Amino acid sequence: MFLYNELYIYNIRKDTWTKVEIPSPPPRRCAHQAVVVPQGGGQLWIFGGEFASPDGEQFYHYKDLWVLHLATRTWEQVRSPGGPSGRSGHRMVAWKRQLILFGGFHESTRDYIYYNDVYAFDLDTFTWSKLSPSGTGPTPRSGCQMSVTPQGSIVIYGGYSKQRVKKDVDKGTQHSDMFLLKSEEGREGRWVWTRINPSGTKPTPRSGFSVAMAPNSQTLLFGGVCDEEEEESLEGDFLNDLYFYDATKNRWFAGQLKGPKAEKRKRRRGTKAEPEGANEQECGEASAQAPREVVREVVTEDGTVVTIKQMLTAPGPSKQPPPDEDDSPEEAGGPLVEPRPRSNAMLAVKHGRLYLFGGMFEAGERQVTLSDFYCLDLHKMDQWTVLVEADPETQEWLEETDSEDSDAAEGAEGGEEDEEDEDSSEEDQEPQHPLVTPGEQFADYLPRTEQYWVRLARDDAGSEAKEKRVLKVAHAMAKAFFDDSA
Repeated sequence: MFLYNELYIYNIRKDTWTKVEIPSPPPRRCAHQAVVVPQGGGQLWIFGGEFASPDGEQFYHYKDLWVLHLATRTWEQVRSPGGPSGRSGHRMVAWKRQLILFGGFHESTRDYIYYNDVYAFDLDTFTWSKLSPSGTGPTPRSGCQMSVTPQGSIVIYGGYSKQRVKKDVDKGTQHSDMFLLKSEEGREGRWVWTRINPSGTKPTPRSGFSVAMAPNSQTLLFGGVCDEEEEESLEGDFLNDLYFYDATKNRWFAGQLKGPKAEKRKRRRGTKAEPEGANEQECGEASAQAPREVVREVVTEDGTVVTIKQMLTAPGPSKQPPPDEDDSPEEAGGPLVEPRPRSNAMLAVKHGRLYLFGGMFEAGERQVTLSDFYCLDLHKMDQWTVLVEADPETQEWLEETDSEDSDAAEGAEGGEEDEEDEDSSEEDQEPQHPLVTPGEQFADYLPRTEQYWVRLARDDAGSEAKEKRVLKVAHAMAKAFFDDSA
């Protein structure tokens, strides 16, 4: 794992990223929280997070508080006693002239602990205070949704926690309950917890989802991962769906995309059903369709087959069946543009547009970090716009062993092995997969190259693999290569 303390600014009008060099930044970290407030000409507040060395030998949870003064572009560490203990995965929001912090976890080589405590930091006096809300609140957790409603309450939804069931065996829980944290009127410093049960189409259980505030004061939730744990395996179902929570109506809505214009979708016998994820937007009190599950399998570079399950909103009332997976994009109304499933993406809303950057994807014990960049007009809700495409060359597997790293370094620098490495690299680099011809659709590419992918999948899966599974993996490999080449 590689950690950073770099600062980048994205200019929307120029569509450019700029790295900003500011002296004395906070130490490198991840899983911290950052909140922007208008005070002092604009401030970015950061609390906590964790540091881990690439070899995993060093691990540390921060409990420091930093502020970036946006007007002067200077970092300042604010030292105030009585604050939260060191932690990661907590959540923090700006509420009036305070920062409110909830939950998180702390882990060491010996044990771990999850929190459900609440702290407030006063932006005028620069002091911490621990809150003691009445009522029954959320159980300890990390990675939950925390957002401020138009009525001034704070919503907590979901999150993740784990507990030890026996020696060396932990059980993870993905929470789907929801709570309201409310300041008691006329009683300064007094807060109360209330459990709520919203109506509508609720998100499926997940963790690692991302949250932002939509222009209509609704809370927007994107993606995440649902871990299915067994005794000796952990399967991650990564998601790329959208949900909106309307606090005024106490209701969840599925974020359905309208997709390309109707006239572009008319093919053969009238209009075909839209591609996955491009259904008509659900508005107001419209009846919600139950989400459906789409299963894909992707083969990693070492032959591991990873199952990806996406929960997509079901098609509208059209009686026509959804298009087959092999339908050409042209027949399905043009290529479907959407971020690939992921967790821990970064979200921001500006001028009614949702910006989504990066995130991560897991394959077994390995992690892939993403650097693609998307934009969605929340007023139109038509389709995602790609600002920076996913580049397979920049998607690196992390958490490799030290021996692999050192071997790679020696191979790159060792003069005696240059000739051998040069020959082997030509074989070990990208295999000569059948190329995608300009303008070719997947419906044409797959039949033309299917036997090649079947042979490749059979080599990876082994002779004992069932033919049906080999064919399924072959199609997934072909689709992944086709998408990366498009």
